[in-house]
Amino acid sequence: MSDVTLDDRGRLTLPKEIREQHGDQYHIVELHDGIKLIPVADDPLDALRDEFADVEKTADELRERAREAAVDEAGR
Repeated sequence: MSDVTLDDRGRLTLPKEIREQHGDQYHIVELHDGIKLIPVADDPLDALRDEFADVEKTADELRERAREAAVDEAGR
């Protein structure tokens, strides 16, 4: 972990090691107790394909499973 400071124009410079590991583009998400930087992949579709490459269920099966879980949760 490292500390960084905004410059006079409000810019934040990330350390080189962070940029090399996570890239140059980020989404900024405001949380109740701070902010979070989420790296944006150069090709978001490729990143999604890689993330879900080992998922063996179809989108319809996943959707049905999510619906069933929501119904179960609502019934509690």
